[in-house]
Amino acid sequence: MKILVTGGAGFIGSAVVRRAVADGLSVVNVDKLTYAANLANLDSVADSPAYAFEQADICDAGAMARILAAHQPDAVMHLAAESHVDRSIDGPAAFIETNITGTYVLLEAARAYWRALPQPRRDAFRLHHISTDEVYGTLGPTGLFTETTPYAPNSPYSASKAASDHLVRAWGETYGLPVVVTNCSNNYGPFHFPEKLIPVTILNALAGKPLPVYGAGENVRDWLYVEDHAVALLTVLRRGRVGETYNIGGNNEARNIDIVRAICAILDDLRPAGAPHDRLIAFVTDRPGHDFRYAIDASKITAELGWRPSVTLEEGLRRTVVWYLENEPWWRALQSRAGVGERLGLKTASG
Repeated sequence: MKILVTGGAGFIGSAVVRRAVADGLSVVNVDKLTYAANLANLDSVADSPAYAFEQADICDAGAMARILAAHQPDAVMHLAAESHVDRSIDGPAAFIETNITGTYVLLEAARAYWRALPQPRRDAFRLHHISTDEVYGTLGPTGLFTETTPYAPNSPYSASKAASDHLVRAWGETYGLPVVVTNCSNNYGPFHFPEKLIPVTILNALAGKPLPVYGAGENVRDWLYVEDHAVALLTVLRRGRVGETYNIGGNNEARNIDIVRAICAILDDLRPAGAPHDRLIAFVTDRPGHDFRYAIDASKITAELGWRPSVTLEEGLRRTVVWYLENEPWWRALQSRAGVGERLGLKTASG
């Protein structure tokens, strides 16, 4: 089986590529190589005969048609997206262009490619759109997001992903394109670009810098180890029902402040010279429109496809901290990129 992965040089996309190659699949990675992409994430598979790379923008219809025709994939996994909420607050235009227009362009290219396939390849083809639980909005202290939770996105990022989900569903219903959608909770793990909570906390703590915690740190997220997510996505691609949505979660709810303190405790153990690292915690102005709580009900994917997360939050955080300690050249090379290490996401209409 050959799959085309958009955004395969990103955090989740590269985990999917590595897992797919390890599983014996052939992979074509299509990536524009924006600021958050990193081909070093794929060093372990770069020389594999099962891996190919195409630098292209999903908004480029000609490039998408050419790549599909040249590589003849059996499936498309669409992960290419602008994904950082704070950046979407400061500059929403890129999110609209990539996440909405880019998804439309890819859908049209995939539809034309699919219609031209001979049987039985046409029947076997799938387009798997990978999305986020943020499309559902925010939860209070109780409850879980299910596949039937109404959409209520609250940030430019989540609104753009919600729009892309709706486009994918519409192309399935209107044109018969065989699509499947997944919505995941917060990912973390190796190769996480250093602008999100967990890598920022690790790297700032190692540098002796303040550990920024938005608001009072009470916001709750369900944390999913990225390698568990990659397995789930490939499971859905192979065995998910066409036209269905599957929620993927880690069953690991935690407040942001507790995540930061847990990382500090791990670093106290592994790098005691800097202990206690929690002395660096600094509460900062909250993000505008910060969703209070996300929590996923992943019972559907477990019941239908047998997938469940295998990595606990405690184990996953320790693995992640160890990975950053052992891979300093990887993250050092990213720290000069635009916006990395800066506080973003405070721009509003009122200034």
